[in-house]
Amino acid sequence: MWESFKEYMLLQCRKNPTNVAEIGVGKFNAVYDFLESFDHINIIKTDIMPNDNDVIKDDIVNPNLELYKNMDIIYSIRPPSELQPYLVNLALKINSQLIIKPLTNEDLNTGKIKMKLKNFKKTSFYTLK
Repeated sequence: MWESFKEYMLLQCRKNPTNVAEIGVGKFNAVYDFLESFDHINIIKTDIMPNDNDVIKDDIVNPNLELYKNMDIIYSIRPPSELQPYLVNLALKINSQLIIKPLTNEDLNTGKIKMKLKNFKKTSFYTLK
C-alpha cells in the first residue's frame, strides 16, 4: 500500500521544482523520506507537536499561511476527521492540490467540499484538484 502511495505522490511532482508539504506528520516519515530523496522536490513537514527538529510547528486550525503560500501539493496521512475541513480550507486558500490518505474505511469530514476517491494500484485516498 505505501509503495503505491509513494509512487502516486511522485507522479504528482511533475514541476521542477515541486513544492510539497506534509501536514500532521506525527511519527510516520516513510512518504516524506521518499519524496525528500528527489532533487526536484522541495518538501516540508508540519505538526502541532513536532517530534524532531525537521518538523515545523504549525497548527492547521490556524495555519501560518507564509509556510504554505508556494505549495503545489499538500498531503496528510490519517488526519483526524475534525482537522480535515481545515486541510481543505488551506488548500483552497493557497490554490494547492490536496491529498488525504485516511484510515482504511474512514469517511471524510470535508463539509460541502467533496473530494474525489482515487484508487491507485494497491492504495486509495482522496484528492482535491
